Amino acid sequence: MADLGRRGGGVDPAALDEPQLIKELETIHRTRHETLMYGSPDALDRHTSRMAELEAEYLRRHPDRYVASGRTRDGARARTCG
Repeated sequence: MADLGRRGGGVDPAALDEPQLIKELETIHRTRHETLMYGSPDALDRHTSRMAELEAEYLRRHPDRYVASGRTRDGARARTCG
C-alpha cells in the first residue's frame, strides 16, 4: 500500500500506477495557475515540490518519450527566424 504519511502528504509517485500518475499530473498542471496567483507561500511551495515529484516519476518511467522538435531550442529558433 502507498505511504500516505509521507512528509508533505500525498501518495509516493512511485506507488501510483500509470493511469493514476497521469491523472495526478493532469490535476496538478490544471491547478498550477490558481495556486500561483492565490495560494499561500506554503501552498505554492508544496504544489511546486509535489509537481516536481510527479514529473520526475513520469520522466523516470518514460526516459525515451517523444520530444517534439518545436519544443527544443533549435525548433523554437527556427520558428522565429524563418
